[in-house]
Amino acid sequence: MKSELRNIAIIAHVDHGKTTLIDSIMKQTGMFRENQQVDERLMDSGDLEKERGITILAKPTSISYNDVRINIIDTPGHADFGGEVERVLQMADGVILLTDAAEGPMPQTKFVLGKALALGLKPIVIINKIDRPDGRPTEVVDEVFDLFVALDANDEQLDFPILYAAGRDGWCVKELEDERVNLYPLLDLVLDHVKPPEVDHDKPFAMLATLLDSDPYLGRCLIGRVAQGRAKVNDTVKAINLDGSSIENGRLTKLLTFKGTERVIVDEVHAGDIICIAGLTKASVADTICETSVSEPLASTPIDPPTMSVTITVNDSPFGGREGKKVTSTVIRERLLAEAETNVAITFSENDQKDAFEIGGRGELQIGVLIETMRREGYELIVSRPRVLYKKDDNGNRLEPIEEVIIDVDEEYVSAVVDGMNQRKGSMIDMRAAGAGKTRIIFHAPSRGLIGYQNKFLTETRGTGVMNRIFSSYDLYKGDVAGRKNGALISTDTGTAVAYAIFNLQDRGTMFISHQTPVYQGMIVGEHTRDNDLEINVLKGKQLTNVRASGTDEAIKLVTPRVMSLEQMMAYINEDELLEVTPSSLRLRKKFLDPIERKRQKKSS
Repeated sequence: MKSELRNIAIIAHVDHGKTTLIDSIMKQTGMFRENQQVDERLMDSGDLEKERGITILAKPTSISYNDVRINIIDTPGHADFGGEVERVLQMADGVILLTDAAEGPMPQTKFVLGKALALGLKPIVIINKIDRPDGRPTEVVDEVFDLFVALDANDEQLDFPILYAAGRDGWCVKELEDERVNLYPLLDLVLDHVKPPEVDHDKPFAMLATLLDSDPYLGRCLIGRVAQGRAKVNDTVKAINLDGSSIENGRLTKLLTFKGTERVIVDEVHAGDIICIAGLTKASVADTICETSVSEPLASTPIDPPTMSVTITVNDSPFGGREGKKVTSTVIRERLLAEAETNVAITFSENDQKDAFEIGGRGELQIGVLIETMRREGYELIVSRPRVLYKKDDNGNRLEPIEEVIIDVDEEYVSAVVDGMNQRKGSMIDMRAAGAGKTRIIFHAPSRGLIGYQNKFLTETRGTGVMNRIFSSYDLYKGDVAGRKNGALISTDTGTAVAYAIFNLQDRGTMFISHQTPVYQGMIVGEHTRDNDLEINVLKGKQLTNVRASGTDEAIKLVTPRVMSLEQMMAYINEDELLEVTPSSLRLRKKFLDPIERKRQKKSS
């Protein structure tokens, strides 16, 4: 009955062109008027997604081609948001694996493909960005095949079709010499290669909630694929968790399907449809929404656990409460609990006093995106340095998360990169020439050694190196890793920084503040040239007299202060330092603001 339906997910490494390809597909299938203004990367609808040029949340869309409705799910390409990919693959019957014609398979390619193959999905492989001058499509096809073999793909999965494409220009071809016209060869291949959903329309209604969303008009919405049966508006349903326990009963007040980037209200949905429902207040991701007669929950894939955590507390600095509206531990706790509920890759725990919260995630970027989102919502908070989450094996040995690191770098910087990774307890797995004067090096390195390495890596490679990381496994503790070598410049007083004072202190190190920046006692205002902390007075103005002599009024020249992003600041701080986050400011500070208290703590430790 519903054979005119296909559900596919697009998976790839970050920046390989998934969202841009979907843009071109939607334009060519008539989802927009001829004169309609359409943004680039239309599926990246969040502010942070637009600013950073990355997909953070998986989103479904739907197109119509040759009277067949094709539901397409855009997925994140960054390893930190892998939890989204793991969930949404359960809604798909096939996947399109996108690989860059120059870079080839990367760490996240391996991760998402492994998840898709484990679910038994048959991939379509697209070698994208074929117009790149450094493209090497033939070698990349061989690398993709080797990856399939390494991931134990079955014979049916190994017989994957290949297309060559330039998603930005809106064309794909079966052979490199074919005429480059449009993306119809891909859509034809989807209809032929991906099977319609294998579902039972006669069983009672059941769907697995895969994504949780909120709508300004409908409120809390659950997105998922109808696994069996059919449902109508106002039907009575219940939500059960993975244990089969009932969570709540309710009515389906609204049923929506997807058309282009919009949600369309419908009266009835059928098995195989990807839908959005409203009307339930407690059901969440991985719960089964079903008729009251159903007692068995639908199976849900377990999500890989987080490998890193930070502690978030109330902003107790002298400037606390000046810039944000949401400052109490109660509102921060509620917001973090809501995030942990909607994002299965985030974990939440708290101390007995309920005023310090530990948030676990896949990496610095995922935790950084959460904190940046809260900051824009008006929250003020204090964030600790990220730390890795250890495990114990059966013999009581400490295990730590190990990441696979793939680095593409110019040949002249290879020795600097190898030396830098050795200092971080990384072990080299492979090194080979990647063409165009580049070398590809693969390391296995502990996650804690990579915290804050991105900046140093870009400096060592003069901004030309590319580093990609993904969780590999837990292994025995690799020993101590050297931390930041330079000490901090710490403000001695509270007030407003003065250009004259900064000018006279510039030779002490790199400044993080400029003229007229508000500072407080214990705030970190710069990086010392030596390894010890140094307390400085950035408020001291020039002593004025009525005597003027030639040469005494020198022009003050201030060096541009070093500006860091939120993730860079999180990675920069030491164990005895914190990051203060407010809607309009990011400040580094010592955990203990009073210098006497700092000395006392140092002695006791």
